[in-house]
Amino acid sequence: MNEHTNFDGTQPESDTPQPLPHSVEAEQQLLGAILTNNDVYDRIASIIGPQHFYDPVHARIYEITAARIAKNALASPVTIKAFMEDDEGLKELGGPAYLARLAGAAISAFAVRDYAQMIYDFAIRRELIALGRDISDKAGRVDVASEPKEQIVEAEQHLYKLSEQGQTENGFQSFLSAVTDAVKVANAAYMRDGGLSGVSTGLIDMDKKLGGLHKSDLLILAGRPSMGKTSLATNIAFNIAKTYKHGTRTDGSEGAVDGGVVGFYSLEMSAEQLAARILSEASEVPSEQIRRGDLTEAEFRRFVDAAKTLEACPLYIDDTPALPISQLAARARRLKRTHGLDVLIIDYLQLVRPATAKDSRVNEVSEITQGLKAIAKELEIPVIALSQLSRQVENRDDKRPQLSDLRESGSIEQDADVVMFVYREEYYAEREKPSEDRLEEMAAWQDRMDHLHGKAEVIIGKQRHGPIGSIDLSFEGQFTRFGNIAKPWQQSDDREF
Repeated sequence: MNEHTNFDGTQPESDTPQPLPHSVEAEQQLLGAILTNNDVYDRIASIIGPQHFYDPVHARIYEITAARIAKNALASPVTIKAFMEDDEGLKELGGPAYLARLAGAAISAFAVRDYAQMIYDFAIRRELIALGRDISDKAGRVDVASEPKEQIVEAEQHLYKLSEQGQTENGFQSFLSAVTDAVKVANAAYMRDGGLSGVSTGLIDMDKKLGGLHKSDLLILAGRPSMGKTSLATNIAFNIAKTYKHGTRTDGSEGAVDGGVVGFYSLEMSAEQLAARILSEASEVPSEQIRRGDLTEAEFRRFVDAAKTLEACPLYIDDTPALPISQLAARARRLKRTHGLDVLIIDYLQLVRPATAKDSRVNEVSEITQGLKAIAKELEIPVIALSQLSRQVENRDDKRPQLSDLRESGSIEQDADVVMFVYREEYYAEREKPSEDRLEEMAAWQDRMDHLHGKAEVIIGKQRHGPIGSIDLSFEGQFTRFGNIAKPWQQSDDREF
């Protein structure tokens, strides 16, 4: 029995080859339009290339035509003919007369972009079919070196590479266009309550220094262990998610008019631990009591009420450990497509894996930071990545962090738009407690602790579009919560900038 024959003797349906999606007529009409009027080429060059044509002869005609136009030379049936005298494919279609027929059947110039888009869409469909077959073939071959999980990641990478191709490049834009965009951003800031052009962090002094979180920016939030990096990141995430309002923006598009949808990659803590931290802040119940279950009835009621309120918050947590940067990008795209995405937070940068192993850790971190910046630009959202600091901070008398303290600092400092450091002097002062019998030193230490208690500092070490400097915040360790410090002149109105 033939191996492609069913048990009942009939041929399986899959043996009939399905024609790949294409439109020879669209290709002919488009080529005819270009050969008739070379100016048409500039309108479709950013959409298609020779590789998108189904007919190989059409692909060669387009390639030669594009090369001629690029040199400011005329591309017409007569000039192209000289380059295709010996083309066997063209001979089969009727030789140089075919070029004249193409020009004769040309469509009007206004429809060329629609035809170009149609040719491009068919090409993507053919690539999807080829990718599907490739996935099927690989899955069918049982190979020790190719694990199913790896095949899934590889297939996902190919799919998203394919989806990225579909974004028509903007290329150059006139200065007028750029100025108009800048005025729109300034107008949005002017119209918005609080005067921010970006998403508000909920921390007044931080918003003043940064102007909010801006689209396409990569912000690095760094600090030594126990400084409160994760706490500050969860506070910002919660502040943005709880103020989320959906509506029509000033530019007419639908989306967040206040607050935003937040994606949080928690590579160190589980989603449940992170949720407990946010609940502790919202309900004002100490996190260690939540862990132990040591709650009074009033505290438990506050905890449950806070949980109910937070159910509606658009805060999405992914706690998959050791995510490769390619998967992280793919999941962010998927979240934006399905639920929307306005801010992305990664806790923390050193736990993200590069797509491929590099010869040095510096190169790996460089690939990760460039990947995060690419996500920020592609999805047009601010990306906040937490980062560790090297131990050299501990060896200095002044423990305030500097840019040079960033681990693998070159690439992080270069790719980031903003670099911020969390610093709590109280943490270091606690560890300098003198012995009980040194009364004077003990009194001085106690005064210092009273002054530092509940205070934190965020140091802006780099900012591309604004000033550097320090921001004073309050810190309530029991609730892992950062907050605004009310200045005397702010007592009357906390929102006044």
